[in-house]
This record gives sequence, structure tokens and C-alpha cells, in this order.
Amino acid sequence: MSLVLILSGPSGSGKSTLCQEIMRAIPNVFFSISSTTRKPREGEKDGREYYFLSQEEFLSDIQEGNFLEWAQVHTNYYGTSLKPVKEALRQGKIVVFDVDVQGHYNIKKFFGDCAKSVFITTPTKQVLAQRLKNRKTDGDEIIELRLMHAYNEMQHIDEFDFLIINDDIDEAKRSILSIVGSMGCMQTSQRRQKILAEWND
Repeated sequence: MSLVLILSGPSGSGKSTLCQEIMRAIPNVFFSISSTTRKPREGEKDGREYYFLSQEEFLSDIQEGNFLEWAQVHTNYYGTSLKPVKEALRQGKIVVFDVDVQGHYNIKKFFGDCAKSVFITTPTKQVLAQRLKNRKTDGDEIIELRLMHAYNEMQHIDEFDFLIINDDIDEAKRSILSIVGSMGCMQTSQRRQKILAEWND
């Protein structure tokens, strides 16, 4: 059965930390690595945090239909390659995505009821601003742009299946693991057809 978990929320809300917790604690999980045209931050490695592409490479992949979803965020492009996702699902793995709200919409549309989504946010804008400053990876102008984008993302929280307000990271970790752990019991059209066929055999 194909199972997909989509994580989304403002930059700085803790999505990467929760993705790492899923990978550490849950077997049989495939984390879909996004491609981006932004420059690597200090310590980031191509093929680990992102696939770092030139804008020309990225636009070429769009034209060739190689992305499950893609979007322009701030001044950079981000996207999800389709081929490794299909292979992981064929192997029966839970595929985890870390994408923006537009990517969430496109992935949900593609996978239907096989996909569940979680919106992750901070309790307030002020907390998010402080976290972004503490990262020391962006200047004030970029941080303001991220905060403005975060407010726009917050308008979409009712489109998600779950909401985690990441005020306490340990509690947030417990919440995300509970969500992933429940996915084996998800009711999907694919699962219904399989169960009915086996039950009536």
C-alpha cells in the first residue's frame, strides 16, 4: 500500500528536526530529498539536505516533466523528483516530504487518500523570528521576507490533516511519531480494495 506523509510549515518551524526524528525512529521510511537552485548553507551537502541545481538545470527538468511538484519560493526554485518517490513506494516504504504549502497541495492531489499532511508552526510570529535570527544563516531582509511568507502559509492550516505547534521539541517529536505510527491503519481506497479481495477469497 502506498503511504505518503507531507510535512509543511514556515521556514524555522522545526520541520527538518522532526524529519530527522522520523528517520531515526521509524523503519522503512524514505525521505524525499528536494531539488533547489539556492546556494548550499554551511555544512550542507549535495544529495543529503538537497540536490543543488543551477537554474538552467532546474528549468530543464521542469520542461521534461521530471518533477512531482515544484515552486518558486522567494528568489529560488524548489521541486520534488518523481522517479525515486515511485521506486520507494514500489518497495512498500512510507515516503516523507518536506515541502511548502503549494507543494503540499500538488502532492495531495497526485496521491489522493494515500497521503496525510502535517502543518508545523511556532506558537507566535515572534518565536519564529527569534529562531530565524538564531540560525544566523540569513540577513534581516531575508528574515523579513521569510516572516511575510510564513504569514501567507499560516492561512492554509485548515487544509492539513494534522497541526503541530512546535513550542516544545520533545512533545513535537512524540506527536510526529504518533502520526507516522498510525499510518498503517489508514483507510484508503487502495487498502479497501486489497482487504475486500483477500477477505472474499
